[in-house]
Amino acid sequence: MEGTPHPIPRTVEEVFSDFKGRRSGLIKALTSDVEKFYQQCDPDKENLCLYGLPNETWEVNLPVEEVPPELPEPALGINFARDGMQEKDWLSLVAVHSDSWLLAVAFYFGARFGFGKNERKKLFQMINELPTIFEAVSGNVKQLKDQTATHNNSGKSKSSGKMQSRQPESQAKVIKVSAPPKEDYESGEEEEEDDEQGATCGACGESYGTDEFWICCDICEKWFHGKCVKITPAKAEHIKQYKCPSCSGKRARV
Repeated sequence: MEGTPHPIPRTVEEVFSDFKGRRSGLIKALTSDVEKFYQQCDPDKENLCLYGLPNETWEVNLPVEEVPPELPEPALGINFARDGMQEKDWLSLVAVHSDSWLLAVAFYFGARFGFGKNERKKLFQMINELPTIFEAVSGNVKQLKDQTATHNNSGKSKSSGKMQSRQPESQAKVIKVSAPPKEDYESGEEEEEDDEQGATCGACGESYGTDEFWICCDICEKWFHGKCVKITPAKAEHIKQYKCPSCSGKRARV
């Protein structure tokens, strides 16, 4: 989603430079440019993403149309949760997803250009010397980089910003994340279509599984795997009205 082409990084140093540029742009969006960023994330618009660019700038835009995309894509639909959360918590949520995206982009380049074990280790060590975007945005620069169990520890540190992705489903909105049984569909509103669909995902068509997180669109009342629409239980807890990608696109074009 970058308007002008940027040089493709091919070495560890070039990938790290690309990482730093994108990181700086994202931090600007969430700190010094936060008012402008907030205004651009209108929940009534389609699914929007926050992109950090190698030249230390940022942009809020629609995801790329080509599949698969040239680069890993940022979190989709960051604008939908904006008005359902405290601003600080929402910015922290975006920051955490931005950290994940930066790592994905960096190691995508590493995989693409055949980085070996030592090169990957060197790249991670260079990245790990920098505070995360979440730490920079929240002012919570701690010793996470000195700990090897980053997955568990990051989950603890992010819980204050309501960032935890592996939150028990019972803590999320019951009406949205409960199992999608057929009898829960309201009669009279597309009953025939809902009965046909039953307990199947509106995105991938697979059947309901008791160990999976689901969410229901408040517009079309179709159920979706959380993973198919990139919604976690933690996100669902703060969404006042969930619109699936299809309904969101239709509303934006009216």
